Formats: sequence, structure tokens, C-alpha cells
Amino acid sequence: MALPKNAEEEADNIIREFEQAKSNRANWDSHWREIAERIWPSQWTAFAAQGMLSTTGEKRNREVYDSTAAIALTRFGAILDSTITPRNEIWSRPVASLLELNKSRRVKLYFDEINTALFKYRYAPKSNFVSQNQQGYKSLGAFGSGPMFVDRLSGEPGIRYRNIHLSEIYFFENHQGIVDKCIRYFALTLRQIEQRWPQQLPDNLKSRLITHPEDNVFLLHCVKPRKEYDPARRDNKGMPIASYYVLIEGKKIMEEGGYQSFPYAISRYEQAPNEVYGRSPAMDVLPAIKTLNEEKKTLLKQGHRQTDPILLTHDDGVLDTASLRPGSVIAGGMSAEGRALVGTLPIGNIAVCKELMDDERAIINDAFLVTLFRILVDSPQKTATQVIEEAREKGILLAPVLGRQQAEYLGPMFERELNVLSEQRLIPPMPPELIEARGEYKIVFDSPLSRIQRSGEAAGLIRSMDATLRIVEVTQDPTPLDHYDWDTIIPEMSDINGVPARWMRSVEAIGAIRDSREQAKQAAELSQALPGIAAAMKGGAALAKA
Repeated sequence: MALPKNAEEEADNIIREFEQAKSNRANWDSHWREIAERIWPSQWTAFAAQGMLSTTGEKRNREVYDSTAAIALTRFGAILDSTITPRNEIWSRPVASLLELNKSRRVKLYFDEINTALFKYRYAPKSNFVSQNQQGYKSLGAFGSGPMFVDRLSGEPGIRYRNIHLSEIYFFENHQGIVDKCIRYFALTLRQIEQRWPQQLPDNLKSRLITHPEDNVFLLHCVKPRKEYDPARRDNKGMPIASYYVLIEGKKIMEEGGYQSFPYAISRYEQAPNEVYGRSPAMDVLPAIKTLNEEKKTLLKQGHRQTDPILLTHDDGVLDTASLRPGSVIAGGMSAEGRALVGTLPIGNIAVCKELMDDERAIINDAFLVTLFRILVDSPQKTATQVIEEAREKGILLAPVLGRQQAEYLGPMFERELNVLSEQRLIPPMPPELIEARGEYKIVFDSPLSRIQRSGEAAGLIRSMDATLRIVEVTQDPTPLDHYDWDTIIPEMSDINGVPARWMRSVEAIGAIRDSREQAKQAAELSQALPGIAAAMKGGAALAKA
């Protein structure tokens, strides 16, 4: 591994860029910490460490009095996972960019093979995609951004995924608003560094390696477009994305490498003008989360006072000798006229406090999409048409979420995955017609949420079919059905519903089946007609003899 001639200058530049990015992000770190303290307590110390590793095992839920937001965040992650990237479904697939090529069964089967291989390696146990993807969605809901690192699996064929905690990574946009540069700040022990980069520790750290091998030191991993990119070269300069591992203490580049494609897929929920980092549902409802916590504190005080009330007496001697145990007798607690001499302090209206809390909970659940996903649960007796209509409405409401995740997260991740598999020769060769088209493809998303958005066409067809069938039933005339082109409708409906190409017959196979059916029909008609023909021939022969 050859280091660049200007390695020291490159290390200085990367460290300086990191320090500037860290300074510019101070407001974000404070904001993220405040959110984490209230809805994701296990994460807040990462933003508070300021370069120091936090103490493990410490209590981190000191600011949480009501768990509604924390539960809503977990459900938000589950909702996105099940509607955008469900693990038990094929939720995306490549197709040829040219419409005509998609009519070729060979091309369709080629892309099916690619997709099968991709989902095989994506959901392999060692890939770690499921858990890291879920962490990314929760980070999206809490902090507004969810960076995913995608690279080769070490030591064997496959892909490895890692969700990078937002406290560790700083990313930058190019002139088109696309994230094309990242700097990751992380710690390794001296022993781990020696294992990965033998004999490269600076002299001032070699003695510490002997005496304190488990001491942590900090590094930067910078990934950015390479300025001196030469596609004809076979070394690092032939890779469009440059990669540098920099040891901060000593300002030393430990490794220079590269990637054929950008290894990070950066997901953002939404963006404000002139901001690189995303904004989240938690930021939108942070006032409601704080209010709910304060209301819960008040409710706990009220409940405590109600169940263990404050006693009021007419003087300080009434309870001196009294016992408050169940079944006790308090002598002197009542006057001779029967008036109680001990009372309780009024506590306010608990029901009103609960109503106020329910209002804030509804706002929080709305922001995290929880209340949006109860169509089938709340109305199990609805017809298929009603369900499709309501699902279409839900798809409209979720369109901004889905569109952003497809464009910024899933699309770049898909391209990176294909690149990693191609480098390992884990995908089949292209068919000739696709090579001629330069292998151009696009990604079609078949997740439940994507299909909900496309369900408008299916809903329109069902409505039209219902009306047409009523007309046919009234008029007893089947000709209105002739308006429907079933050879177009069936393939496109199957495509909307995500049916794999290998499950559908080719045009040639369908033609052969129809030819066979027509021949059988003609044979049956001929068989039925033969007795009449024979009788006619007999009659004709008899007439001829006469």
C-alpha cells in the first residue's frame, strides 16, 4: 500500500476540514442531544462525549417521564421497515431503461437473476442489513438523518452494512445538493490499530502500545471524489472515490484507498433551506414531547397526593398520638358534635390532566405516522374497493417520505450494492441486447408503500369494472366488456402488484397455449359436427341412387 507523496499535507487538510465541520455543527449536536434525552435515551451520551468515550452501563433515562415518544419512535422505525423495505418481500427490482427492452423475456429474466442474488446477499445473516436498516430508520425519526455504510464482506463473498451513528459522521453536499463527501470520526484501541496497520504507529504511540494496548486513540475516515481520477489506471488513482484513514494524534495517513462508487447512502427525512443535515418528526413535535413530560410529572404528583393525601388538622396536636395504619382508631379526630377534625388537601382535577396528556400523545403519534396505519385494524369489514381507496389516500400522505427515501437512500444504496456484487463477480453476464444499450437500467420500487401509491390505477379499473358489470347485468349484453384490453391490463396489474417476471408466461408461450386451445376447440366442434355430416352424406348418396 503506497501512501501519497503529499501524505502529510493531505492529513493536515482532512483534519482541518473535520475541525471546521465539527465547529459548524455545534448547534445540531446540542439539538440531537436534547431529542435523544427524551425519546432515545441510550443515544444521548454519544452527542455529549465531545471526543471522549462515554461511561458504559450508566443510567440514561433521567429526562423521560412519559414513554409515548420513545414507543412512537420504535413504531416509526417498524412502519418504515414494513412499508418501504419489508424483509419478507421483494421491494425493489432493476428494469431496462428502454421500454422496448423490457418486452424481452431474456432481459427480464436477467434482471430477475440480479435481483435474486442481491436479496440473497442483502439478507444473509452476516450482512447485518436488517438490524442496521432499522437503526437507520430510528435515526431518521429522531434526528432527521440516517447514514448507511455499504461495503464488501470481509473474508468471503457478500455485502456488509453498517449504520453510522450521527455523532460520528460529518457529510457534505456538492453543487447539486447530493452528498458526495463524508468524514467519519471514530476510536480504535492501539492494539486494534496495530492489528490493522502493522508497524505504522507513530513513534510517540509505540511505547504506549506496550504499556497500555487498550488505550483509545481517534481516527478519521474521509471519503470524497478523487481529483486525479484516471479510469485507465489499475491502482487507487483509477477509482473515482478516494478513501483516507488518518490518525489524528501524529497527523498520519494510515491508509489510502478508494471505491468505484460512493460507499455511503445518506437518508434524510426532510431538509430546511441551506442545511445539509435532515430534520426529523421528533424536531417537529419536541414542544409536545416536553409538554407531555411536564404534564406527566404533574399527574404523578396529583396521583401521589390522592392515594396518600396530605392531612389537614385544626391544631398540631391532633395526630401526635394517632396511628394512620388501616383499622386504627384516632381518638379526638372528631368533635362532640360529629364534625371531622382531620381533613385532606384538595388536589385538582386529574381527569383534565389526562385529557391534556392525550392531546399531546395524539400529536406525537401523528408525527411518527402511528395513527396513519390503522386502516385494516379499525375497519376489518370494508370491501376490497374501500380498502384500495383508503390505501391510496394513505399513499398520498406518505408520498414525501417515500420519494425522499427512494431518491436519497434506497437508490444510491442499490447502485452501491450492484457495484459491490459486480466487483466480486456475483451477478450473471448481460444479454447481448442489454450490452448494446450500454447496460442502462432504472430501479422500480415494489414495496407496499410504493404499490399503495400506484394503486390509483388499480382502483380506477375496479371502479370501472364494477360499473361495467352492472350494465352487463341489467342489459344482458356482454359487449361493454369488449372495451377492456386484457392483454395489456393483466401484465400491468401484475407489475403494479410486484409479481416476478418468472411467474408470468412469455408472449410466445401464451400464443402457443391459445393456438392449442383454438385447435382443441375446432376439433371439438368438428367432432360434434361429424354425425350430422355423415348423415348428410348418407342422404346425398341415397338421393343420387334414386
